Amino acid sequence: MTAPADVTAALQAQFPQITPRASGDHPAVNVPPAEAVAALKYLRDEFAYDFLVDITAIDNGVEASPRFTVIWHLFSTAHYNYVRLASDCASDTEPVAPTATSLWPAADWHERETYDLLGVTFENHPDPRRILMWDGYPYHPLRKDFPLAGIEVPLPDIEVADLTGASVKPAPMMGGPFVASAGEMNLTEAEPRAKDESWTERKTKPLSE
Repeated sequence: MTAPADVTAALQAQFPQITPRASGDHPAVNVPPAEAVAALKYLRDEFAYDFLVDITAIDNGVEASPRFTVIWHLFSTAHYNYVRLASDCASDTEPVAPTATSLWPAADWHERETYDLLGVTFENHPDPRRILMWDGYPYHPLRKDFPLAGIEVPLPDIEVADLTGASVKPAPMMGGPFVASAGEMNLTEAEPRAKDESWTERKTKPLSE
């Protein structure tokens, strides 16, 4: 297996509906969902793109259509180069993409995470459970319409909730996005580095000289 001089051209020759995709780093193409798995298999078998680096998705915005785009990143351990495939989901409200688990078992967790955080369902996935949030959690936290402050929801375990009176609330995370209070407009004030973080220290740090 040899690396193509132009992987985009090679893909277009095999799959005429594939189009080049703007990219600032690696070769990238847009592929129709119906041809995504075949294109991935072609790259793996014919050009040694044998390592599935990542599967994720982009939320292009609530007003955008198509709203969701699924992204696959492949790497060739033989030729040390990358390629990116992107596929727009047909539905803006119930995004669906084909599973790549038949090609790479590792796609299992990537696809579960993409569903969990962005709500993209992968057809024929063998185990489509959430991987970070609990089953029954009603939101997808990386969608553009999910507030930075998070959303307060009941704990999934009723007994724990009844006993403690607690609920899942937005927590301050140093350097993370989910730190603003509801209605807080001043982003400078919302940033954790602008606030007292002494609660994170086990003991007081000595003053610097």
